[in-house]
Amino acid sequence: MAPKWLKKNQLKSTNVSRTNAAELTLRQSIYPLMLVTILFFLWGFSYGLLDTLNKHFQNTLGITRARSSGLQAAYFGAYPLASLGHANWLLRHYGYKVTFIWGLTLYGVGALVAWPCLVHRSFGGFCAAIFIIGNGLGSLETAANPYITVCGPPRYSEIRINLSQAFNGIGTVLAPVIGSYAIFNHVGDDAKALQNTQWIYLAIACFVFVLAVVFYFSPIPEITDADMEFQAAEASSAVVQPFRKQYKLFHATFAQFCYTGAQVAIAGYFINYVTEAGATSDSAVGSRYLAGAQGCFALGRFAGVILMKFIRPRWVFLVYLAMCIIFIIPAVTERGNTGMAMLFIVLFFESIIFPTIVALGMRGLGKYSKRGSGFIVGAVCGGAVVPPILGASADAMKSTPKAMVVPMCFFIMAFSYAICVNFVPAYRDVADSFSEAKIGLQTSDEEVGNGHAVSDKGVLEQNEKKEVKF
Repeated sequence: MAPKWLKKNQLKSTNVSRTNAAELTLRQSIYPLMLVTILFFLWGFSYGLLDTLNKHFQNTLGITRARSSGLQAAYFGAYPLASLGHANWLLRHYGYKVTFIWGLTLYGVGALVAWPCLVHRSFGGFCAAIFIIGNGLGSLETAANPYITVCGPPRYSEIRINLSQAFNGIGTVLAPVIGSYAIFNHVGDDAKALQNTQWIYLAIACFVFVLAVVFYFSPIPEITDADMEFQAAEASSAVVQPFRKQYKLFHATFAQFCYTGAQVAIAGYFINYVTEAGATSDSAVGSRYLAGAQGCFALGRFAGVILMKFIRPRWVFLVYLAMCIIFIIPAVTERGNTGMAMLFIVLFFESIIFPTIVALGMRGLGKYSKRGSGFIVGAVCGGAVVPPILGASADAMKSTPKAMVVPMCFFIMAFSYAICVNFVPAYRDVADSFSEAKIGLQTSDEEVGNGHAVSDKGVLEQNEKKEVKF
């Protein structure tokens, strides 16, 4: 007979019965959101470390820019395998908690595999380790992005996911800083630098295994397909179409593919850009510049969260993506500190694009929310496609700055979704119905009985006075 403490943590959940998870108030959603936000920091750190290692692998092992993009190809190429395969299956059959634990376990295993590969300077072996890590992080994103979106009042889903993703930005800032000062400082680009990286991956493995145990014992509300069907029905009068007719979801997936590919390509070749454009000739200094650019990225997310408090998220999304296109053009033509400054601005405006596409793309999916989130997260595989194109272009033109025209083209393609979600009624009306929903914004009888006299209804009334509706 199983002990009581194990019985309390049964992992199997059902998707056909409703819980109260779709109606969680702001207060009730705080703890699970804080716990899941830790995951956003983890993959931000991993992603930032990858961008730093890209340039140093080129220098240490003497590989081309195109070949070094194998890191991004392995990392982001694993995402569709997770989000459309094993992780999505676990999410639909067992729920969020199991998927979180599965993703953390894969992440830890991949970090342990990376350890000997770094010691022996095996680029192919490290790519294999990154592929395992990518499967783990893809599993975490498959669950975490939709969970943040649906855990709490739907009115604030874009704000929630952007706030959580801001901690992802903090992780991307810290990774290049650690890479610059703790790994590559004083040892430059020699083999010793790569060997130093092994200790970071060992620490990551230990941390994520401990975090998996924490998730197992934590009371995380499970949100079922039935919950999401209820939420969609309450928030919008539109009838949920069969999955094959969810054209808005597929358009969001396309936009995510294009945007993520452009973002990853820019970050992955940022150090190449600043060293070739004349901002610096030192890769370690370039790594610090990358940390500064990622700082702008994190700052942009916090700024976006504040703006979304007063302006509809779809408008903020439109302006931010338009600014990415506008400022990457001079990054192609200018050099030195001017060109680098343009990329800093581009990273600032990139900040809210990914999470806002997730939130807007999941609007109105109802019982298809878990399945649909797999498509949007799977579109991250754009990060495996665009960097090799940029790398090959840079090798052909012998110039990374000129090759920045590649992510510019993908930004333009992603912009089609921003236009539709703002100006096409079939897109816009569904997005706005959820932004005006009052689910989870009134204190439940249980909370009142427990002595919580302050209700979220008061918060709603205050926000309605403050918000500008365009």
